[in-house]
Amino acid sequence: MTLTKHYGPGKLGLSFELFPPKTDAGEEAMYRHVDHLVEFKPDFITCTYGAGGSTQEKTLGIVEQVKQRYNLPVASHLTCVGSTVDQLRTYLTEAAKRGIDYIVALRGDPPRGETSFQAVEGGLSYANELVALIRSEFANFGIAVAGYPETHQEAPSPEIDLENLKRKVDAGADIVVTQLFYDNNDFFRFRDRCDAAGIRVPLVPGILPVTSLAQIQRITSMCAARLPEEFVKDLGQREDEEWQFQVGIEFATKQVQGLIDAGVPGIHFYVLNKSQATSAVLKAIQRPV
Repeated sequence: MTLTKHYGPGKLGLSFELFPPKTDAGEEAMYRHVDHLVEFKPDFITCTYGAGGSTQEKTLGIVEQVKQRYNLPVASHLTCVGSTVDQLRTYLTEAAKRGIDYIVALRGDPPRGETSFQAVEGGLSYANELVALIRSEFANFGIAVAGYPETHQEAPSPEIDLENLKRKVDAGADIVVTQLFYDNNDFFRFRDRCDAAGIRVPLVPGILPVTSLAQIQRITSMCAARLPEEFVKDLGQREDEEWQFQVGIEFATKQVQGLIDAGVPGIHFYVLNKSQATSAVLKAIQRPV
């Protein structure tokens, strides 16, 4: 099932990303927030899993439950980390049995304590290899891959990073979802470079509305995304949580509206299992009718 059906003229594809909670109480709270988010009629919902595949079973359970509860297409993340090809096949077979629609195919970050990615014996080294496996053996899955407007932190250069992205698309990816970013000009330059490289699939901005300065500084430090100095200054005027939340929502609203006005095919929200920030942004923007 192709993902591209969610994107097209006059339509803004909308998706949300969850992560597996560590406790039953956290999972119950997550579903309460999803109850609110589905009011905005998302096209699909995705779920990550822990480093090294530590929550794979829980991820499958969450996306299966989301599909049953809300009658929405769902996507499971899948990485090469710590898995042989046979183990990847086993996961994909189970995902298909559970009715999962899409796979977000990633190489994955090195496990905690390691500085570089190393494929296990009998495993895969690159995301394009994972895409090729899915496309050749599990063709019913739609496939999303990741793109990096500010360049992947491990890439030797922007040019090599873009070559890697094109390999993933050429291997059969349906769409590209970007890492979070906070300067739309970074995305627009990335979009132009993708177009020049012959990457024609939908390029979907990934957005994380800021609700806390300390939290977003921690997140961006891990993924090498840049926070505009003026935005940081505005957030830091007060330590008050409500103040930072409102500053973050105002910024995200302008950012998302600017992207929509520039003709992006969709928006993917990293919701962090909460609904308040994303809901506030979606209420404030003007989406295509």
